[in-house]
This record gives sequence, structure tokens and C-alpha cells, in this order.
Amino acid sequence: MATKTFLYCSLFAIVFFFASTSSAHLNITARVELIHRDSPHSPLYNPHHTVTDRLNAAFLRSISRSRRFSTKTDLQSGLISNGGEYFMSISIGTPPSKVLAIADTGSDLTWIQCKPCQHCYKQNSPLFDKSKSSTYKTEPCDSKSCHALSEHEEGCNESRDICKYRYSYGDESFTKGDIATETISIDSSSGSPVSFPGTVFGCGYNNGGTFEETGSGIIGLGGGSLSLVSQLGSSIGKKFSYCLSHTSSTTNGTSVINLGTNSISSKPSEESATLTTPLTVKDPETYYFLTLEAITVGKTKLPYTGGGYSLNKQSKKGTGNIIIDSGTTLTLLDSGFYDDFGAAVEESVTGAKRVSDPQGILTHCFKSGDKEIGLPEITMHFTDADVKLSLINAFVKMSEDMVCLSIIPTTEVAIYGNLVQMDFLVGYDLETKTVSFQSMDCAGNL
Repeated sequence: MATKTFLYCSLFAIVFFFASTSSAHLNITARVELIHRDSPHSPLYNPHHTVTDRLNAAFLRSISRSRRFSTKTDLQSGLISNGGEYFMSISIGTPPSKVLAIADTGSDLTWIQCKPCQHCYKQNSPLFDKSKSSTYKTEPCDSKSCHALSEHEEGCNESRDICKYRYSYGDESFTKGDIATETISIDSSSGSPVSFPGTVFGCGYNNGGTFEETGSGIIGLGGGSLSLVSQLGSSIGKKFSYCLSHTSSTTNGTSVINLGTNSISSKPSEESATLTTPLTVKDPETYYFLTLEAITVGKTKLPYTGGGYSLNKQSKKGTGNIIIDSGTTLTLLDSGFYDDFGAAVEESVTGAKRVSDPQGILTHCFKSGDKEIGLPEITMHFTDADVKLSLINAFVKMSEDMVCLSIIPTTEVAIYGNLVQMDFLVGYDLETKTVSFQSMDCAGNL
């Protein structure tokens, strides 16, 4: 099979528009625009960077980010601060203050920089001033949210009875501050804005490291109890999804994230049916674990031999053996399996010879001669869900005559990255503990 179309990159900003109608006892559906990190609309857009520059930067962030899932690091610490692929613009407080923060499906606690700061990294927007909000309230030391911090609890200001948090990241970045509650708001699909009072977050007053000036902190979208999606809970039917368009990287096209009961499709589209696979619940609950059973390359089916991980210790072999993560660009597979997988890919490529990646990041690159490159179809066999990747999912175009496989080996935890999720509606049902995939033109379905 030959193709002339490939995916260039997958870096986004998420823009939420907030208001102030109460969300009590409502099941809402909110559709939120995703703006590609490298599009002209992104605050990080640099017109001097080439496509290759952006690809290589994204690949390096994938490797850096993957290390925080390792058993050798603080596994519940959340995001590598300079590895965020998405930004979310939220309003917080009463009256509302707008902040821009990294959105992360691999983190739970939402935190932003707060005024007054003992030590804050430089950010472009004003710091959140808690003293000007009528709905800001600190959490006491014996509160449920304070106990949920586990090892990230910094201690307690006993004289004021204020719970404190501390997070340290794999790149030596850090944040410390108070645990508090505030009101955030989101536009719903009905057009009526909905507010969420009493949302737990971290008000950071001692933050530093390699955080970018564009962002004010982190928005946690993981599976733990303190994440934003977990706190919204029944208000959104414990469901959310996203649809990432491959056109977002090279045009003004956009992608979306959906929150609510109607965010996950159960009906077949004209393009494909919805494929559903179980989530494997394990420690830490922050991460979304799937079970990958096999991968088919062309006509060759290879049983996946990567072990299952609890991140703190090995679990039953084969279960929950890969983390699905929207913040990692590349897909990383167990190195013990990868040798056979890479060989199957190489044997299936026609019209090209294998060459080295000039940056030394990607392992399987192919350069064409006079003929068009023929690339194999790759199918990921999860439990109960056979997800067929398009060529733009599995391969990236590095230059006019060279393409590379977007999947690399790892000796740590396997990760299902966002390149292979492009042009799928990926749904998370935290009630039934499932993840679904439905192939669609995300740009055309906005």
C-alpha cells in the first residue's frame, strides 16, 4: 500500500470558555476547541521553526515525558513540566480570572500560580489573586481532599488549619502551596454556561524549574479522585472524549475535547463502528491502563509480550500493559517485543531503503528512490477492540523523500501516544471503566 499523505505533528492548546451558571444536578455536554501548539493561533507558535524542527522537539518531549512513568521515579508526581502538549485556558474565582495551564491526562491535581508568591517562575499572564475572589476557600488538614494527596501532602499549617501540597517532577521542577476550593465554569453544548463551585485545586506560591512562561500551572485530567474530570463526576456522566485532527498541525484546523454524557458515541458512523476496550484499574489510579494483546503488521500478527505494570511493582503479566496518554506524541512499546515488530515493519515496506534518523530518535526510517514508498497497515489488538491505524497514525513524514515509524522501543512502561490517536474519537467512560475508539474525520466533525 502506498501513500503521499503523512502526519506532521500533534501539539495542541485547549481553549475553554467559562461563565457562571450553576451545575448542580445537571448532566452537561461541553465541546471545547483544541488549538494546535504549532498553529498560528497558538501562543507558542514560532514562524521561524521548520516542520522538522517541530517534529524533533515533540519527539524529545515524548522521551522526556515517558521517564516519569518509570518505576525508578516519583510515579505520582504528574507532568514533566516542559513536556506538556496541550494548554487549557480556564477562568477561576469570583469574579472570574482567566489563566492558561498545561492540560494533562497523566496528572490529577490541578494547580496554578497564586499571588502573593514566595517564589514563582515567570509567566506572561497575571498571577491569580485569591484575595480578590469571594469563593476562594482553603481546605482543612483533616479534609478528604487533603488525605487524597498521600505522599504529596506537605503538611499542615496548624495555626490556620490549612492543608498544604508539594509536587516534585522528574526534571527537578516543583510546586508547593495550599489546597483550596474555587469555582470554575464551562460552556455547555446547550449554550447555557455551567459553573462548578467547590472544585479542589492547588494554589501554588513556591514554584520553579523549567515551566514555560506561557502557562500558569497544570490542569489534571487523570483518573485519580482529585482530577478535574473526577471532580466533575456525575455532572458530566463520568464521561469525556477528544477528537484530534491531523490537519491541526499544518493548517488552521482545530480539534476538540468533549465533556459529558453525549461525548461518547455508541452508534456506528458512516466511517466505522465504536470499538470498546476495558480500562485496567491499578495503582496509581492517575493513569489510564489498557491491555494490548497483539499487533498485526500487514498480514503478520505478533502477540504482544510486554509485561503488565503497576508502576510500583509488576502485576499479572499481560494485563494493563500500556498507558494511553494524550500528552505523549510517540508510541512506546516494550523493547523485548519491539525487535520482532520492527523487523516485520521493515520487511513490509516497499520502494524504499532503511536509513538512520539524523536526530537519532526514531528507529525505523525509510528513504524512497524513484518509486513511491509502500507502507504496511498496522492494527493494534486491544482486549475486545482491534484498532486499525491509518498510515498517518503509524508514520511521520520527515522530509519529501523520508518517512519514519512513529513507534519506538522502551525499557520502561509502554505508552499509546497521541499520533496513533489522530482522527479517532477517543472516549473515556469512568463509570464503566472503558475506553472507546471510533475512526472519523475529526476536522470534518467539529
